Amino acid sequence: MPGFGRGVARGRIAHRPESPVAAAALLALGAVSEVLLRADGDVPLPLALSLALGTTVPVAVLAGGDRMAQPSAGQHPFGASRISRGYFAAAVVLAGLAGMLSLAPFHVLTGAGLCALLVALHQAGRRGLKYVAVLLPLPFIAYAVSVPAGSDAGERFLTVLAAVGAAVAAGTGLARSARDTALVNSATEQAVADTLLEHVARGERARIARELHDVVAHHISMIAVQAETARLTTPGLPAVGAERFLAIGDTARMALTEMRRLLGVLREDAGGGTTPDRRPQPGLEQLGELVDEARDASAAAVRLIVEGPVRPLDPGLELTAYRIVQEALTNTRRHAPGAAVDVELRYTQDALRLRVRDNGPSPHTSKNLDAGHGLVGMRERAAMVGGELRAGPARRGGFLIEATFPAPVREHAA
Repeated sequence: MPGFGRGVARGRIAHRPESPVAAAALLALGAVSEVLLRADGDVPLPLALSLALGTTVPVAVLAGGDRMAQPSAGQHPFGASRISRGYFAAAVVLAGLAGMLSLAPFHVLTGAGLCALLVALHQAGRRGLKYVAVLLPLPFIAYAVSVPAGSDAGERFLTVLAAVGAAVAAGTGLARSARDTALVNSATEQAVADTLLEHVARGERARIARELHDVVAHHISMIAVQAETARLTTPGLPAVGAERFLAIGDTARMALTEMRRLLGVLREDAGGGTTPDRRPQPGLEQLGELVDEARDASAAAVRLIVEGPVRPLDPGLELTAYRIVQEALTNTRRHAPGAAVDVELRYTQDALRLRVRDNGPSPHTSKNLDAGHGLVGMRERAAMVGGELRAGPARRGGFLIEATFPAPVREHAA
């Protein structure tokens, strides 16, 4: 659209930094021209020109200083430094003093000079120079009130116009400053309120995560343990009852797995500091990667030995076995650095057997592990899926961890 293009071009020109200076130059030129045209000899021409320039030139000074004091991103637009505020105040006072002298007693105030004076007063109010904006119009108002009734009508009109215009210009500038300050304060208060609300929400999510972890997860794990215990220890339990107990244990372990993912989301939203891993929980398929990492970290021989037909097992059971191997490898690096480790998995028709053996020094190893809750945590993990865990010195030296997990072959298992 042609008109739209011209409008955009005009807008760009109007917002160029040179535009206020050019407008001030035009006002100064207009004031000088008006003084030259009205020269009657009553007032020396150099004095009249000096007053005309004194009224208009500060507008150019204000425009130039405005470019030098442009606020940076995020800074309050009126948060100028003391030097800038003094700079603007001096320019406005100079314009007001020249305007007042031009009006009285020399009576050479020009139309361009009056416009420049009003612009300066408006800028003073807008930039928060309250004392300057309030005090500077007072001499003009006092002079307008004191003009004799029999004086020249044109002079009286110009005097009243200068007084009313000065008051209005300063007042609108102060109102604009107050509005902008209120907007900034409102935005700041809203940001603080949003931050507090977000903080409260994060605290509530963290509390929910703690409740789920400390209370609900504990009860669900107890359900899994009791279901497995009842299935294995109830005498004369029918096959249907055993299947029901097994289904209860499987459901509880699946619930625990899903709850871990939910806790990861809640802790991430609560600002836990790290982004949780949303990938599926590790299982026996990731044991190869774990063994490779342990070998690289310890620079020792770490082997993974798998026997029997590999088949997918319950996700909770696989996760438990993975964590036990992970804890065992960590303890080996801590208590027997450099020792070779064998990780053995044996799949049978009714169970999964796990062995982690190292050839490091065995004395006091079990005691150290119990002190750090390593073996206790492994036994608890094994019990949660109905398994058993034994740990102690190996026959041929080193330390041995053995775990057995019930994993019967089911008809639907492929």
